[in-house]
Amino acid sequence: METSDIKRLKELATENRKSKQMFAEPSLKSQFQEKIIKSF
Repeated sequence: METSDIKRLKELATENRKSKQMFAEPSLKSQFQEKIIKSF
């Protein structure tokens, strides 16, 4: 593996982490809101 390959892998890992956070946060919010609504 070359240095450029390793650098690209790190960049992809960072992008992947950001994408997961973007989708996970609204999902968690939605689940939390559903629990609150059901408790009333």
